[in-house]
Amino acid sequence: MSDLLTLAGKDYRSRLIVGTGKYRDFAQTRAAVEAAGAEIVTVAVRRVNITDTSTENLLDYLDLRRITILPNTAGCYTADDAVRTARLARAAGVGDLVKLEVIGDQQTLFPDVPATIEAARVLVREEFAVLPYVNDDPIAARVLQEIGCVAVMPLAAPIGSGLGIRNPYNIKIILEQARVPVIVDAGVGTASDAALAMELGCDAVLMNTAIAGADDPLLMAEAMRLGVEAGRKAFLAGRIPRKLYASASSPIEGLLS
Repeated sequence: MSDLLTLAGKDYRSRLIVGTGKYRDFAQTRAAVEAAGAEIVTVAVRRVNITDTSTENLLDYLDLRRITILPNTAGCYTADDAVRTARLARAAGVGDLVKLEVIGDQQTLFPDVPATIEAARVLVREEFAVLPYVNDDPIAARVLQEIGCVAVMPLAAPIGSGLGIRNPYNIKIILEQARVPVIVDAGVGTASDAALAMELGCDAVLMNTAIAGADDPLLMAEAMRLGVEAGRKAFLAGRIPRKLYASASSPIEGLLS
């Protein structure tokens, strides 16, 4: 059965999107990307060198025939900064996709939703394919979708916290309203968190710290790949309803009396 993630008109087999920060070096980054089986890799334009080809460059370590680079605006605290960073990435030749982050607070790293919406309007008008990082707020997700964003990326929990999905009910509402892919971003801690996101019906999961910060990043990357795949299969298969009382697994007809 074909089951592809379609994002901005392109199909992907993998539903695990990974970041590139916090690794020991570019070689370890590449190994983790490969272990994760990721086909989309996000890069913080302001923190990782992808624009200066005269020095060591992350893009030299990735198979760009197979991998789509998703530049992100991490570290931006205003709409203007985010728009400027997205334009810089486009000028560097990495395409029109952009993960839009406008942070509203240094301690929590929660998104500034009004500024995110403001930046999204500008970038969509400039024909970027915008994937905005946003709270698990169904109203904000709906507004961003109506603006023309190609996906919405509600957080599971604060960035880097590893707390897992704190509010699955809000994620379910976002999914019910969505006409674009819903990608859980931020807060995933381990493979079961990724599996839960997929079991809820999310289209993909994005993570960085959960892999890069693990004791064994490559083993965790593999675990996350398997978690995403298992959660997706479970979602497609359909779980049994929850019941208060037991239900025999074996038929009861013909039992000895």
